[in-house]
This record gives sequence, structure tokens and C-alpha cells, in this order.
Amino acid sequence: MATAVRERPAALLLTDNAKARIASLMANAPEGAIGVKLSTPRRGCSGLAYSVDYVTDAKAFDEKIETDGGTLFVDGGSILYLIGSTMDWVEDDFTAGFVFNNPNAKGACGCGESFTV
Repeated sequence: MATAVRERPAALLLTDNAKARIASLMANAPEGAIGVKLSTPRRGCSGLAYSVDYVTDAKAFDEKIETDGGTLFVDGGSILYLIGSTMDWVEDDFTAGFVFNNPNAKGACGCGESFTV
């Protein structure tokens, strides 16, 4: 009897707004870009920050999330900080940017630019 292979859920959930923003970024991407990549470099007063940049090659340990408008890569070294998070795109009269609801974050700086786990 064959066992059905269950698809692994994405480590990170994307809202429709985030997917639309990835599509917009990829529609205007520089030549050679294969997607955008989310990482959590060390910076800011709380230790880690969210960074989204174009990527031209996939790394072996990156998580790959396919959307209709393009591919989101999640840095393999950052994935443990992001499991279970939701990534959204928010625009209002004063700001526009990706916003993260991260259940792993134990604290954030006052300006919201960095977090700690």
C-alpha cells in the first residue's frame, strides 16, 4: 500500500497584499533576478532586522515559497526565527513596507525596525 506524501506547509505565510507586492517587485526586477529574499541580518538595537532584497541565485538551504507573481526565498540561516510568521504589505498615508507578525519575537525596539528572539 503506497503512502501519500503530505506536502510540507510553508514556513511563512504570505498575505494577498504581500504576494501582490512580490509580483510588483518582480515585474520591475533588475535583469538576472530570480526572486526576492527575506533574511534577518544582525542590526538595530534589538539584534535582528527584516531585510528583503532581490536575489540572483538560490542557495541550497534557502526556503523557497512560490507565488503567482514570483518566488520568495527565505534565508536558510533565518528560517528558525521566522517559522509561523505572517508577512504582509501595508501602505498608508505615511509609510509603505512589509510588516511581520512573528510569534517567535520576544521583543522589539521602540521604532519597530528590529526584534529579538
